[in-house]
Amino acid sequence: METPRPSVAYTAATVLKQAADRSARLAHWRRWQGRVVLALGAIALAVAILVFSSLVDAGTERFITLRVAMPWLPLLLTPAGGVLVVYLTRRFFPGAAGSGIPQTIAALKPQRDDSARRGLVSLRLAIGKIGLGSLALLCGFASGKEGPSVQIGASIMQACNRFLPERLHIRGEQLLLAGGAAGIAVAFNTPLAGIVFAIEELGRRFDRRSNVILLTTIIVACAVSIGWRGNSSYFGRLAITATGHQLLLPILVTGLAGGVFGGLFSRVMVHASHPHRSLLGRLRSAHPLWFAGACGLGVALLGVFSDGLAFGGGYHVTRAALEGGHVMPATYPLYKSVATLLSYFSGIPGGIFAPSLAIGAGLGQDLQTLAPAYGTPGEWVALGMAGFLAGVTQVPVTTFVIVMEMIDGHSMVLSLIATALLAHLVSRIFSHSLYHSLARQYPNTPHQG
Repeated sequence: METPRPSVAYTAATVLKQAADRSARLAHWRRWQGRVVLALGAIALAVAILVFSSLVDAGTERFITLRVAMPWLPLLLTPAGGVLVVYLTRRFFPGAAGSGIPQTIAALKPQRDDSARRGLVSLRLAIGKIGLGSLALLCGFASGKEGPSVQIGASIMQACNRFLPERLHIRGEQLLLAGGAAGIAVAFNTPLAGIVFAIEELGRRFDRRSNVILLTTIIVACAVSIGWRGNSSYFGRLAITATGHQLLLPILVTGLAGGVFGGLFSRVMVHASHPHRSLLGRLRSAHPLWFAGACGLGVALLGVFSDGLAFGGGYHVTRAALEGGHVMPATYPLYKSVATLLSYFSGIPGGIFAPSLAIGAGLGQDLQTLAPAYGTPGEWVALGMAGFLAGVTQVPVTTFVIVMEMIDGHSMVLSLIATALLAHLVSRIFSHSLYHSLARQYPNTPHQG
């Protein structure tokens, strides 16, 4: 008896089912390929930022050693170093100057084309940011590593885009967002702050896929960071002794002061950074190297007059103030503010997060002398940090999460929230959003070179 032959319909259905199975297996494999690429990108991002942090710390320590041995050296090293760093930045790494957060925000604009985006985030710029940012700290400039870490992280994740399967439909903006958020998380060792920063400042719009990419990148990057330097708080653990009602006055005072001085600081930075609207901006555009040298000389003079307190990012001074073991002079916030502004105006690659925290710490310590019976010096310093940073950046939620995680001050959550929100509201009287205002200075023009 002859075996019946399958019908044409049955054969077609079988072929379609086999094709569907193969397509499903292929899609599953592609998804895993995408996950591996994202994980490797997050690992590379974390290692790059941790290396950058190590170089910055080593450069800062070396500068301190040289300054102690030769107190006159900054008067030569800082101006000459500023000229060299700005020359190298403008010649080989245009787009690496400044904080890095405005560049990342500008690159996230959906209307920006790929060519213009490469002038703001790329592996070349990440390398320049690491090398020249570290060199600037070695020369004594008052800048930080946290803002640059955002641009470094965004650049590395953007480079991963070419290795992702097209079927995953992952957009470049999603990778930029995840990389920038992971950058701030690794730099401060504050994973929650990275997530909040992405929501509050970088993205301001989310979908389910963006959330998955963001969380994956931050979790993997922070796991690498913890394995590298341990699960420790950035500034250690702050001992909290004051009760809620005792902190009402410190909250009110630091919130108002942080909002006023932070808002004015932000306004000066935005106005003077514009290449055409201010005298400083026009001078920097016309004579960038001479201007960088003059800014470096100004930082050096401030450092000499302040016995070295105006130099660097201010980490050691801030930590000592939080622990109550060091009393800064009353003029410290002024010295540090001017040195930070000069460092930023010079055109070197460097951020303002760490110096702003140091300025806020000095402000909190000064304000504590007005009402010593309310709260401890460490609590005033922590609230001053939150108030001034929120006043400058106008990202209050990110600010209180950063400060809370850095000092392991979970018992001060409500106090930090209230201070940051009050400072944010007051700051808006004097200035618009700092980073978004600076981001508008990067037009959507194709990258040359």
